[in-house]
Amino acid sequence: MENSFDSEVDQFFEKLPAILESAGPSYMDRARTWRRALWDAGLAGFGIPVEYGGRETPSDGGKRLQRLAHGRVPPEESTFGIGLNMAVPTLLQFGSDELKQRFIPSTLRGDEIWCQLYSEPGAGSDLPSLSTRAVLDGDEWIVNGQKVWTSGAQHSDLGILLARTGDSPGKSGITMMVIPMRQPGVEVRPLRQMTGDAEFNEVFFNDARVPKAWVIDEVNDGWRAATQLLAHERSSLGAGSEDGDRKASGSSALPFHFLHSLAHQSGKNKDVVIRQELARAYSGEMVMNWLSHRRTHPSIGKLWRTRQARHCAHLVGMMAPSLIAHEDSPEDGFWRYHFLNSPRMSIGGGTDEIQRNTLGERALGLPREPELRMDTPKGKTL
Repeated sequence: MENSFDSEVDQFFEKLPAILESAGPSYMDRARTWRRALWDAGLAGFGIPVEYGGRETPSDGGKRLQRLAHGRVPPEESTFGIGLNMAVPTLLQFGSDELKQRFIPSTLRGDEIWCQLYSEPGAGSDLPSLSTRAVLDGDEWIVNGQKVWTSGAQHSDLGILLARTGDSPGKSGITMMVIPMRQPGVEVRPLRQMTGDAEFNEVFFNDARVPKAWVIDEVNDGWRAATQLLAHERSSLGAGSEDGDRKASGSSALPFHFLHSLAHQSGKNKDVVIRQELARAYSGEMVMNWLSHRRTHPSIGKLWRTRQARHCAHLVGMMAPSLIAHEDSPEDGFWRYHFLNSPRMSIGGGTDEIQRNTLGERALGLPREPELRMDTPKGKTL
């Protein structure tokens, strides 16, 4: 059985270059072609029930596919991260059978791309203070409000939306629902980052519509599903660095082998301070990889990932600051991107401070940090 499965995977990846070539140069066309090919080959959705488009045999198929596919997966796979790593697990846990049947197969096939509609201008780390509102009108919810820092919204067909549907403040009265992104009441505006890219967006809702049945879990009781989705997000963000080609994109720490090569190229490989920092970078990468193979609290992996990214970026600045300061070649763009991108990795998916609070309160059982309540006189601390 093992050799048969390995052969099945190898045969698929041998055919994949020709399949992607037929998709043409468009990034999104290649992305959808990749996922559809994976689905057609029966290699999508390991561990997901068959009735929702998944595959349950072999029982360790997901891990074996990951091992066999290392270095062979096209970069376009990252387009589907929110749908595969956040939406699907949340739907499996909290969604109705109708929602599972409607959304999981199409997500596995790559027919529909997802974004996560959580943060707002006045509700970032303090997410329970969100103000986007959904009001039931017959068989539809009417949504008005604004979200921000929404990754991939410009390409998304669907969004996981948190909206206030009740009158209670805080976590009460929040509902999770699936909103169609391609409708007149949804406006997506890109946010340009200091890297020069626009991976994030503002999203405005002006009488946008959601089918009544597209609610995940219960109306006015969506906070439980919301926090579980965040756990799935942090688990995926805490994964170790991937070896591969140089790419001025992505949200992973610089792989160690790039730093090691830069040390030799810059002549810094004999500097005792640089050697010590390189040892720290190597150790950090190993810790990240080990954490990804253990059942640890997701905030631990997320914290390690952002710490590793900042350290690797700082090390580039120590070894070759000119690569960051000038724009003479694509090589410089690679280093500059990762240097400038590292600060935002401490924010996306929950700030480092939020991760530490989560670990202290939920993992270690420490007393909760005093909460500033805006619905009390003068915002008194409770």
